[in-house]
Amino acid sequence: MRILFVVNSYFSQGNGLDESARRTVQALREAGQEVRVLSGKNFEDPNGPQPEYPMEKFHFPLMQPMLDSFGYAYADWHGPMVEEAVRWADVIHLEETFFLHHAVMNWAKKLGKPITGTYHVHPENIVYNCLGFTGGNLICQILYRYWCRVFYDNYKYLQCPTDNVRDRLIRHRVKAKCFTLSNGVIPDECIRPTTPPADYFDENRPLDLIYIGRTAIEKDQPTLYKAIRLSKYAKRIRLHIAGRGPKLKAYTRMANKLYKDGVVSYKPTVGFYNRDQLRKLAATADLAVHCAIVEVEGMSITEALQQAVVPVIATARYSGTDTYALDSCSKFPAKDARALAQRIDYWFDHPQERWEMGFKYAESMKQYKIAYCAQKLIEMFQKAIEENENEKIFPNITMLSAIKRRVVRLYKRIA
Repeated sequence: MRILFVVNSYFSQGNGLDESARRTVQALREAGQEVRVLSGKNFEDPNGPQPEYPMEKFHFPLMQPMLDSFGYAYADWHGPMVEEAVRWADVIHLEETFFLHHAVMNWAKKLGKPITGTYHVHPENIVYNCLGFTGGNLICQILYRYWCRVFYDNYKYLQCPTDNVRDRLIRHRVKAKCFTLSNGVIPDECIRPTTPPADYFDENRPLDLIYIGRTAIEKDQPTLYKAIRLSKYAKRIRLHIAGRGPKLKAYTRMANKLYKDGVVSYKPTVGFYNRDQLRKLAATADLAVHCAIVEVEGMSITEALQQAVVPVIATARYSGTDTYALDSCSKFPAKDARALAQRIDYWFDHPQERWEMGFKYAESMKQYKIAYCAQKLIEMFQKAIEENENEKIFPNITMLSAIKRRVVRLYKRIA
């Protein structure tokens, strides 16, 4: 089976969407599938690896500096390479809903190729970052409706990383078959020792609290800073913010102000960590906090959970990350700093329970293995190809089904 993955910037670092795409492609290849990538060139390392179908970078007038700060890069969509890539494939998988993907979708329709996709980005991710505040709900609704009608309605299948995403799509009556399937995590050996270190119960030792995620408005790190001010353990908290993004400077100042104001005794660390550094940091952490108000799945925190650290995760309307929480003590209402402080204090009040619960979280991550998720994707691709072939043989089936649905709706109105 020849699978074409379409993504704007396959080799971008520090971008969860692109990291997920790389993991999935690797897992599909390891499962014996032939996968090629249509993407922008490796913009960060021109001499490094390149996609099979490399496209030039598209520069947005005026907006490009802001997009660069987000860690996003967009590929151009002009030229014969798009058609060449689509002609090669048995099935096309779209990772995003932008200009390149629209061009690919048009060629797929012309050539009769089935289209599938993964839902990676909420419209709020884009609008909140571009507008700089958590408003613009009307714009989000318009953008979401555009994605549904122009893109998702043309897919055979749409992978939804969480039920939160699937339910939202169903409410908008998307025509694609929507199913819940995690993007998957690469199994990582837990390097945390099975027994607590000698000073674990010492009431004077520092308590390492980590936040893994981009420094962006929808990740809501400020709520964590407010919660630390309210925590009775503030003096002992040693804060680590692992990520980079458009709000890096502003959020670094806010984190450092905790130290300058004497709220915490240890100067916070803020910056980008590679995979190995994150694993080591998580393996020694006492707690991992995730405050995002908009998050499709929140794969960044899974790296911490595999290292047996207990999370405290925000529950929000457009976030599915709380799926990972095993009990109510690991969840709090989004943007509620007081509730977050209470959860932090609870876990620091119960070190033995926290230690034992951490290994339960590490065990829970096994159900999200990337190999399992890749196998489910392969089944999805096969179904899409088979259904597409059946429609070619029996072209009137789809039309007859649509007529039947209209007749039923008309009958219900009359009745």
